[in-house]
Amino acid sequence: MSATGRVALFREPRHPFDLVEMPVPEPRPGAVVVRVRIANVCGSDLHAWRGDFRLAGLGGKLPTVLGHEMTGTVAALGRGVERDSNGHPLREGDHVVFTYFTGCGNCLSCQRGRRAACDHIDMAMTGNATEWPHFVGGYAEYFYVKPGSTIYKVPLGLPIEIVAGANCALSQVIAGFERASLSFNETVVIQGAGGLGLYATAVAKAFGARLVVVLDAVGDRLAMARRFGADVMINVAEDTDERSRINQIRVLTDGRGADVVMELVGRADIVPEGIRMLAQFGRYVGIGNINAGHSHPFDPSRLVMSNKSMLGVALYEPFTLGKALRFLERNRDRLPLDQLLSAKFPLDQINEAFAQADRRTVVRASLVP
Repeated sequence: MSATGRVALFREPRHPFDLVEMPVPEPRPGAVVVRVRIANVCGSDLHAWRGDFRLAGLGGKLPTVLGHEMTGTVAALGRGVERDSNGHPLREGDHVVFTYFTGCGNCLSCQRGRRAACDHIDMAMTGNATEWPHFVGGYAEYFYVKPGSTIYKVPLGLPIEIVAGANCALSQVIAGFERASLSFNETVVIQGAGGLGLYATAVAKAFGARLVVVLDAVGDRLAMARRFGADVMINVAEDTDERSRINQIRVLTDGRGADVVMELVGRADIVPEGIRMLAQFGRYVGIGNINAGHSHPFDPSRLVMSNKSMLGVALYEPFTLGKALRFLERNRDRLPLDQLLSAKFPLDQINEAFAQADRRTVVRASLVP
């Protein structure tokens, strides 16, 4: 482990990142220092960079280090860390994936088994990077995994590029479908075919959905959705009439509407359309709208009179990450998982990576420190 490592400091929205050398901390008991090998540009990172996801609302302090969808190898183990969360031996050099947030374990939410709702949650991207342990986000050469975090040794044969999305996008959509109680033979509509949407397409099929419809405005992303298992793709840039799109869903579902609609775009104005696509007792799962302060009117009677439900899903229970790894193991030869990362950038090109992600010219940009 080097004495120092680079971090990409995030000082303020829309401001260029600065690469700065920081001292690499020795891990305290129960902690792990990970050498970051790849970190993706997730939608929430983009929202934070644009300024419409307020890190201060999570207790965040600037300057910080963005990035949370990452994987890497063990650089140093703190005292007492000998095994991963599956009980497998853990050593320096092992490829690992880990939760980017840690619950306190003591508050009422944690005691009720809801660590994703911990009253004192500690997350990547919220710490002041000028203070110890400095490596508080994925866009850096190292990441400090705090005591109490869930960490898994990655099964042999799973490439780092495939594992990169496990601890956010993949785990998040698994949690979303579980919260919605998606059942075999139900129908699913997915709003958005970015990284989350593509994972959601594959996961919906794995849950046994008989029909998966994906909506997006980018043709290349819809073509990718087909390769991930989508049965029908709707290009909203070509079919610009909301009523027409809703009617298509009705026709595809024999007049009922979809059992589950999952929102993965991060735009409030698409929510009413998604609710109208639902069948009686349908469940609307909101994951993408983390940009506080954005709103759009909708008629709540469409929920009440049709027995529909809305579910907001932030984070996931830590054991879901283990499910994500097993999903990757089972599907690494069946799905084009390697195609999810359409562009890699060295850490010193982080500003270009964010520019391309912002323009949606890439499905999932990634940084390779």
